[in-house]
Amino acid sequence: MRIKSTNLQHDRLSQSKSMVLIDPAEATKPISRHRRNHSQHYVTDNLIHKVLLVNQNKEGILNKTKISDRGKKLRKNWSATYVVLCKERLEFYKDAKELTANLKSGTKSEYIDLHGAQIEWTNEKSSRKNVFQITTESGNEFLLQSEADITVQEWFSVIRNTIDSLGTVQPFSTLSVKSASTEVLHQGTELKEKKSEQRKSLVFKLNYSASDSSDINRVKTRLKKFIIRRPSLKTLQEKGLIKDQVFGCHLETLCKRENATVPHFVQMCIEAVEKRGLDADGLYRVSGNLSTIQKLRFVVNQEEKLNLDDSQWEDIHVVTGALKMFFRELPDPLFPHSFFEQFVEAIKIPESDRRIQTLRNLVTQLPPCNRDTMKALFAHLRNPLR
Repeated sequence: MRIKSTNLQHDRLSQSKSMVLIDPAEATKPISRHRRNHSQHYVTDNLIHKVLLVNQNKEGILNKTKISDRGKKLRKNWSATYVVLCKERLEFYKDAKELTANLKSGTKSEYIDLHGAQIEWTNEKSSRKNVFQITTESGNEFLLQSEADITVQEWFSVIRNTIDSLGTVQPFSTLSVKSASTEVLHQGTELKEKKSEQRKSLVFKLNYSASDSSDINRVKTRLKKFIIRRPSLKTLQEKGLIKDQVFGCHLETLCKRENATVPHFVQMCIEAVEKRGLDADGLYRVSGNLSTIQKLRFVVNQEEKLNLDDSQWEDIHVVTGALKMFFRELPDPLFPHSFFEQFVEAIKIPESDRRIQTLRNLVTQLPPCNRDTMKALFAHLRNPLR
């Protein structure tokens, strides 16, 4: 049955070539020949608009950039984005058309989960004004900005209120029930696996033979005997397996071993410098080649025959560098630690004659090797040819 109405009659009249007067505004609109398709599109757009009104709290255009992805810093790349604040998240689109298209097709867009998120104003992370930062619970960081002060203030307050209302706990859903059930199943399987592993380890222990334990005890006894029989440092030095070194040795020990009050190496260096290095620029200021200095140190420590006139030591700064290294590596310096405070107090004496006399008395109290080495070194440094 056909139900006639005034609207249908009006549509027929509007499509026919009659003399009925039509509203000028209506006349400009194109007439759709497919009424069914037209009504379907109208209903779909209407439903999408209603869904948007129900779910979203705020929408608009903001400048957005992502600066961190799960703690990894990213380079800033600002872009104008159509932002939509829904119940639990902040969604990003290129424009409003993309929002409508995604709702129709069911396509998911980029979004921020606001559960447990933090929002704060920031001036340090961008030179732009009106910038605020959102940090998600997973460690992602976003910057949002707009030149309009009122717009940014509104967005900041709305997002902050949404975050405060959500908190850190997500709403309970059927998914949580499923996840809980799967967790129970996983726990059951884990318990079974643990029990099977315990049984295997028990069987392994029972099968562990007595011969294996005896082998371990035999190795332990051998190691103990080796450690007990290990020769002392003095024995190794007497046998010549470990030689006493020159660098890093106590001055008194070195002089006693060489049967002298001034180390032989110090005398050789002073003689070499005064023989061919007094005209060198920056004699003790300029550093020599470190690898060559270390090579010279190795030769001296190995008690090999040393000839400082050799071509490999022709750079006088290598010789002076080795001499400085010798004094620098002394365990007890040329001015011993036990005399340090006394020398400091003597230097503080205001009267010149009394200060000099006190210093002379302290120098005479020094060990012979320190005193004679000091005398040779200071005489070399005071050489008028230098």
